[in-house]
Amino acid sequence: MSSLLREEMQRVLFRPGKQRLAEFIEIEEPSDGRYFLCVSVAKNKVVQLSVVRCQMSQTAIKSGSKRSHTKRSSIQECYRRTEVWSLQDLTLVDGRDPDVVRSVTAISCSAKYAIVRAMVALSDQYCQRSLNLRNFDWTYIKPTSFYSNRGDCVVLTQICFYAFNLVCLSMCPVPLDS
Repeated sequence: MSSLLREEMQRVLFRPGKQRLAEFIEIEEPSDGRYFLCVSVAKNKVVQLSVVRCQMSQTAIKSGSKRSHTKRSSIQECYRRTEVWSLQDLTLVDGRDPDVVRSVTAISCSAKYAIVRAMVALSDQYCQRSLNLRNFDWTYIKPTSFYSNRGDCVVLTQICFYAFNLVCLSMCPVPLDS
């Protein structure tokens, strides 16, 4: 499903502006509709962050038969950018505290880390500066010698490994000092 969304947003929003959609996640917003946080790269190597609203609209379409005058409804998705920032202008990305200028809430922890990994890589590549991150676990952001940058599968595996260790430790008997 996300590859279909990616292709549709690339075709409708980013390709006409000569941009390439690098990464996107679904975010929670207070108003109706689906919202996405997108990271794109323009031909001139400018990296932009965009909040994109996907609004479903129903349109009436006449059926193909000349005799039939019935109308059928079709659901079309309309993508529209509501906010745009340059990655160069981003001063801080905080993984926990929403006391900032613009708060964005990802729908999952793995989505949050996926978009931050993309932003860090693009900032290093195009902006030649490191991104200021706070309240993130660097082992999930930057690949180490043990974990390569394989995305969400590595994050999920690490979380499962830590949870399994906690369960095992909680089941171990505790010696009582008598």
